[in-house]
Amino acid sequence: MNNLSDQQKGSFLAFVAVMFITPDSLFIRLSNVDTWGLVFYRGFIPFCLVLIGMLIVYKLNFFKMLFNSGYHGLIFITTFSITNITFVVSIQNTNVANTLVMIALAPMLSAILGGIFLKEIPDRKTWIAIGVTFLAAVYIFFDSLQLGNIYGDILGFITALGLAINAVTIRSAKKKNLLPAAVVGKLFVAIFAMFFIETYTLIERDLIIVPLMSIMCVAIPFVLVTIAPRFIPAEEVNLFFLLETIIGPFWVWMVIKEQPSLETIQGGSIIILTIAIHSYLKLKKS
Repeated sequence: MNNLSDQQKGSFLAFVAVMFITPDSLFIRLSNVDTWGLVFYRGFIPFCLVLIGMLIVYKLNFFKMLFNSGYHGLIFITTFSITNITFVVSIQNTNVANTLVMIALAPMLSAILGGIFLKEIPDRKTWIAIGVTFLAAVYIFFDSLQLGNIYGDILGFITALGLAINAVTIRSAKKKNLLPAAVVGKLFVAIFAMFFIETYTLIERDLIIVPLMSIMCVAIPFVLVTIAPRFIPAEEVNLFFLLETIIGPFWVWMVIKEQPSLETIQGGSIIILTIAIHSYLKLKKS
């Protein structure tokens, strides 16, 4: 990848990350594990896997990189852990659509925070893409939005804010490797889930589904998304993750025949087209 521009590297990493994430909702639907059991394994398995990988590659330099990450690492560990937890608790306390619409605010929040703290003001094309994709997400979930539990809605917003802070923090520490901090964050998530988990037992197909989900939809994407903001602005990274809004339901449709709504197809098509055009213009400029 050395012959690629920063825009090409960042866009490629973010796109690959979201492609690995898209089957996530399908795996969750297929598993029979309780919510906190999933949170635990989605923290513990990636923690073990990435830690072992980094110790093999970097050996004891892993700990040096962790301590050298300084306050950036502390911020990232905190927001990364909180975001993983608030997403689950938000869904438990409000309508799923409310949570997903809140998360669609992440690119906009990233753009605002990036402008304030990094002086990276998004260009007009990026603002248009953010606005169009957010409205498309609202259109998809409009019929499902409810005046639900305000507590869950607030946690959904905190999740979006956490995603934005994560990406901006990585972007501001481009010369530091924050992967060790992400590994520690996953450990904290697993420890927190231990206070609520009902059973650690995995039976039948969960013995395959849960590890596969934790590796493919969690471990690999969180490594890639921790690297991507070092090359492109935070809001552009989070824009890519709106692709999961449309691609995720299609995995569910193909495997368990749960057909997506017309709104999902229409709004998702707009999201895909908008991100494709935005990415093309950005790559062409680079």
